[in-house]
Amino acid sequence: MKLVQEVAIVTGAARGIGRAIAEALAKEGAKVVLADLLPAVEDTAEEMRQAGFEVLALTGDVANYAEAQQLVDKTIEHFGQVDILVNNAGITRDNLLLRMTPEDWEKVININLTGTFNLTKATLKPMMKKKTGKIVNIASIIGEIGNAGQANYAASKAGVIAFTKSVAKEVGSRGIRANAVAPGFIKSKMTDVLPDKVRADLEKQIPLIRLGSPEDVAKAVVFLASSDADYITGQVLNIDGGMVM
Repeated sequence: MKLVQEVAIVTGAARGIGRAIAEALAKEGAKVVLADLLPAVEDTAEEMRQAGFEVLALTGDVANYAEAQQLVDKTIEHFGQVDILVNNAGITRDNLLLRMTPEDWEKVININLTGTFNLTKATLKPMMKKKTGKIVNIASIIGEIGNAGQANYAASKAGVIAFTKSVAKEVGSRGIRANAVAPGFIKSKMTDVLPDKVRADLEKQIPLIRLGSPEDVAKAVVFLASSDADYITGQVLNIDGGMVM
């Protein structure tokens, strides 16, 4: 196992990609803090405990810096350290720009981008004391290519990418790596309800002719969080079946 004795925080871990990442890190030996606003994070944590993993469930709003700091403080209080941070928490509020409300713009930016800033800032101090740490931010190919009806989401994820590169340059000398993963179209409850024709048209845009799975994303996160990626920082790894080249 690649991550024995490591402690990881995963935000947005109650379900979907966040849960898959938490489980993948735990399978590699990491102790995992599952952070989410959803009360369901407690159920996810209990299921992982029953599977034999050492986890802690914490609820909090990543968009609030004080609550982000509390997540880190409680992690250190419980596990004594933090080695890996995965900023996965994110939302969408899609609409054409002319119809997008200022509230929907701010909500997406606050959670997706400011939330990434908050947790990263709160985690850097203990990582810098140890002179080691791995930060993996979940971006999106939409942050690279844009998408009609997703100006807020695209801006937030493009911001995450630029933020990741800046952090990598700031803290590389302290032994801390910062990278981003940019998923493409991933199977989810949202894609499961798509009409067959819409799904088929979507898959035609992807060279590998299929949607990705949460586990595809999780495997990339484990790689970037492990010693296999010790000489990789400031990079964006697209997990999109070749959709963006």
